[in-house]
Amino acid sequence: MRLCLKVDVDTLRGTREGVPALQRLFDRRGIRATFLFSLGPDNTGRALRRVFRPGFFGKVQRTSVVSHYGIRTLLYGTLLPGPNIGRKARAEMRAVAQAGHELGVHAWDHVRWQDFVARRDIDWARHELHAALAGFQQVFDRPARTCGAAGWQVNDSVPALEQAAGLDYASDCRGNGPFRPVGAEQCPQLPTTLPTLDELIGVDGCDESNVHTRLLKATETGPDEAHVFTLHAELEGMKLMPVFERLLDGWQAQGYELCATEDLFHSLDPAALPLGRIQAGSLPGRSGELALQAEA
Repeated sequence: MRLCLKVDVDTLRGTREGVPALQRLFDRRGIRATFLFSLGPDNTGRALRRVFRPGFFGKVQRTSVVSHYGIRTLLYGTLLPGPNIGRKARAEMRAVAQAGHELGVHAWDHVRWQDFVARRDIDWARHELHAALAGFQQVFDRPARTCGAAGWQVNDSVPALEQAAGLDYASDCRGNGPFRPVGAEQCPQLPTTLPTLDELIGVDGCDESNVHTRLLKATETGPDEAHVFTLHAELEGMKLMPVFERLLDGWQAQGYELCATEDLFHSLDPAALPLGRIQAGSLPGRSGELALQAEA
């Protein structure tokens, strides 16, 4: 049984502090993971535009946003200029490459993509995707082969744009297993199959002391292909590191091989993947709508 670890890196602080901490943890345990980087400006403070989304305030209260992200990060893009993550944290990013982990693109401007892509056209999405890919090339001196959309947000044009950009696969949505979106020349998808820690904490009695047991319950039965778990450098790489270590212990005890998402992809025949669609919907514990896997 495989369980893929996909690390979304949203902020400058997460790249400088959370990423090295996760890298050290994975090195100690002999785990290879996937790191998806935000390459452009850290405009985290502009996320306050989400104030009117259903469930936004509840999520902020449950997950202690200030303690996880820090006051300075929450001012980037508003009272403080948004620093360019690719330039400021190039050394930390390249250290992940040197350690042998899989690398990919999360976004150019994480907040801009998450807040607007679902309502923008193909030209807007192409510009943002190409900016992120160019930023990746500048940091790593090679092209990206995979990406995972910020906030699991896409529009109908994104899978085709990813395919045209030469990506092998993407992990842009939530779902239950690998699939190829309906339509010609669409990039294969490896969805996140498990809830994230920030979706569970503060709900139905879950807190940082016991949330790992809820997730381990969900993985007692092995999946058809593999599970994909998305963690965040700003959470599991920092304050939630002890929780994440308990999860790793539990998954290894359950018999999972912990790996990068490309390990799953290379075990598949892309041409034989089932067809599916990506549609907007909601999930418990997450504010607003996001991209979900649906039947073709």
